[in-house]
Amino acid sequence: MGRGRLSPLNLNALLAAVEAAPPVAAVEVLAAALAEAVGAREVSFLIADFSGRSLIRLGHSGGTGILRLQGQETAERVPLFGTPHGRALSGQAVEVVAEDNGARLFAPVTSRGEAVGVLELGLDDFPAEQTVADVALAGHFLAYVVIANRRYTDLFEWGQRSVPLSLAAEIQHRLLPGAFTCEAGQFTLAAWLQPAGEIGGDTFDFSLERDALHLSMTDAMGHTMDAALLATVLVGALRNARRRGVELEEQARLGNDGLADHVSDGQFVTGLLVRIDLATATAAIVNAGHPPPLRLRAGRVEQVPLEADPPFGTERGRVYRVQALPLEVGDRLMFVTDGMLERDAAEVNIDAILTAGMDMHAREAVQHLTEAVLQASRGQLRDDATALCLDWHGGPPRDRDATSGADREGRLDQASST
Repeated sequence: MGRGRLSPLNLNALLAAVEAAPPVAAVEVLAAALAEAVGAREVSFLIADFSGRSLIRLGHSGGTGILRLQGQETAERVPLFGTPHGRALSGQAVEVVAEDNGARLFAPVTSRGEAVGVLELGLDDFPAEQTVADVALAGHFLAYVVIANRRYTDLFEWGQRSVPLSLAAEIQHRLLPGAFTCEAGQFTLAAWLQPAGEIGGDTFDFSLERDALHLSMTDAMGHTMDAALLATVLVGALRNARRRGVELEEQARLGNDGLADHVSDGQFVTGLLVRIDLATATAAIVNAGHPPPLRLRAGRVEQVPLEADPPFGTERGRVYRVQALPLEVGDRLMFVTDGMLERDAAEVNIDAILTAGMDMHAREAVQHLTEAVLQASRGQLRDDATALCLDWHGGPPRDRDATSGADREGRLDQASST
């Protein structure tokens, strides 16, 4: 590869090399090629962990500052907040830090707004503008490499687990979508689930069609395995119904009946089902005993006025009402579970937090809210705390602006192509 440039032809050759490598070595192949292309003395990949507050530098035995080992694999924790790594992710731009012996570059590794991690390089010289642009391109390419190869290995999943997961947490994690963030032309959404010490059964889900966006948030009663199993049945039933292509009312009925066939006395799951018609900018919502979403519109936060039907699983054959919610350009909807509202979290002024963070990207907004709840709970949640943020940009169905991601106005350093 020609030093200093990653031309399209280079990327074609790089893709062939990545595909020829074992899944566990795909990142190393890219890192080696990038080091040669830009003359880097070192290249490393840091994956975002499940806590949302750290990055994990993946490597091999023999590195320094090792947090943990598994076979030949190593993992080193790096703080996210107040670091160039964190600034690269939140700003969606390459951070360049001058050093006595050159410079260090931190490039966001993202795909459609999903923060996969950070690409870090050490250079002997301060980089030219084209080198920064090439590193940004490599970071974007690396996101697709990780997403494609994590289907075949536990390496990346292992790297993200800064603490061991219980069996209930393992089941709960499998119920979540493959990405927690999605940027599209008409909207941006992001979600986060902060598990309690004993899993409380929260889930969220989304799926995008050509003419509609589907969202759901559920909260199973109880804790640990009972809650995880209730959530498993309901999420499976709802996905099955959605994939049949039935209307929202029928999705709710099928989900409810599927759960009702498997619950014991007193067991239930609250939830919100949403289908947004992208052409009419109208959300259809089913509220099964769940806290209604909050809406930030024109700088003012209010609770969306939704009537609540009983939770899922309480009565087989129940018909659920579908309520309409027109969307306006600039609307931000924040969906939450009661772990964001009750017990210690009741001290949190969510309205003030949403207003103060109105210019944050949706990805940062859910993290900001979660951090406030964790602080109020002194780091010891007694129930899962889950948030899903939807920003409605409006307009006709269209392609995503690939330069968005830094904030709600889409400002982004031109060095980044994510």
